[in-house]
Amino acid sequence: MTHHPLKLRNSATGETSAFIPRDWRLGAESPRVRMYVCGPTVYDRAHIGNARPAVVFDVLFRLLRLVYGADRVDYVRNFTDVEDKINDRAAQLYPEMPPLEAIAKLTAETTEWYHQDMDALGVLRPTHEPRATGHIPGMVEMIATLVDRGHAYEAEGHVLFSVDSYPDYGKLSGRSVEDMIAGARVEVAPYKKNPMDFVLWKPSSEDQPGWDSPWGRGRPGWHIECSAMSKALLGEDFDIHGGGADLMFPHHENEIAQSCCAAPDHGFAEVWLHNGMIRVDGKKMSKSLGNFFTAHDKLAEIPADVIRCILLNAHYRDELDWTDAVVEQARAILNRLNRLADRARRAGIAPDADDPDVLEEVVERLCDDLDTHGALRALHRFAGEALARPESEAEELQQVVDTAVFLGFGLSFAEGAGQSDAQDHDAVIAQACARLDAARAAKDFAAADALRALMNQAGLVVQTGKGGTTAERGVDFDAAALEALR
Repeated sequence: MTHHPLKLRNSATGETSAFIPRDWRLGAESPRVRMYVCGPTVYDRAHIGNARPAVVFDVLFRLLRLVYGADRVDYVRNFTDVEDKINDRAAQLYPEMPPLEAIAKLTAETTEWYHQDMDALGVLRPTHEPRATGHIPGMVEMIATLVDRGHAYEAEGHVLFSVDSYPDYGKLSGRSVEDMIAGARVEVAPYKKNPMDFVLWKPSSEDQPGWDSPWGRGRPGWHIECSAMSKALLGEDFDIHGGGADLMFPHHENEIAQSCCAAPDHGFAEVWLHNGMIRVDGKKMSKSLGNFFTAHDKLAEIPADVIRCILLNAHYRDELDWTDAVVEQARAILNRLNRLADRARRAGIAPDADDPDVLEEVVERLCDDLDTHGALRALHRFAGEALARPESEAEELQQVVDTAVFLGFGLSFAEGAGQSDAQDHDAVIAQACARLDAARAAKDFAAADALRALMNQAGLVVQTGKGGTTAERGVDFDAAALEALR
């Protein structure tokens, strides 16, 4: 374990304190860290807001593995693959198919899209990725327990959780029930005893997905899904529960209520972490404003590492404002890292995935409530100092590439298509630098400018000093564009 104490701010208490996993506190024989993060509802492409928790909690997953051991962390991120938006989209796309087959077909495709986008952004696959449809019996069992304990009731084919039966309801979000009613879009239904009571099970018509239950053929409410999946994979007590700030109420509030009432001798999640939302040019992201975009859209426009950097270059709890200036700031950070990775490649230095030499200050910042912004700033500063020296030291280069890869950056060009290709590209770049210097010496500045423009288009960072011109691969490096320099 690193000597830096890991501190996290618990949304449930508002306090930042040392994080000591349950198993370590209890002296478990084979201790494990357990974390659950609410995943996507898979009916369409993931928007950039869905990508932020995936990337943020990916860094926490990496940090926990570094601190406690790679084989000691159980990370669960679910897929919601039954929900009314999914049902409606599946019925629209595949009207000829039975409902369960239709949602399976839709969610299989959209889950694959999600994996492709998150893989591109450097997000590690969690330990477990349960699908809600694979845990229906566990949901039915938990709902039956809540009914037996007097915390839920059946009404007109629905089973609802009785908010009045749980005195701590609203404690996570710090709201009174009256405030919650006023600020929430509560589904009005005559069969509810309290307007805030929420659905655990709802009836399904023949053209809707459904499963057999003691209350008739139906399907689960959204909130019960996460409670059942976390219980199945992590137990009734676990360390960390994460998700977007928009899920604090009602989703996480409802998870706590139903889980604690189903197992009153257990406390559910100990630490709650919530990431802030994304705005675009200071405005809430929405389709009506025309500022809504998916991760897939941005991956077609911007290098994946730049997107990942943007998502990490603010404290996870803060709102993140996506602007052109923020994109260019991230690009500058990645240009530094890629230039040093280029030097490392030419020096025969590769990232050490098994025992990375991560910069001490980066680990220190991450251990302070996952301060990814501070970690990136420390890495950027270290990289700048290394670049300022004509000959970077091997130890510096190792630390830069190890730290960058630890933070999830691909630095993909450094791997190259093969050593022979990389050497060929090196020769082309060296020749282009020599030709540029020759054009400048001949005072043919038009030719020099034209050559420099071609080098910039290839994603090279070109610098001319007293010793002549050098060019290193930046984040936008495009090997195909080197053909224009031959």
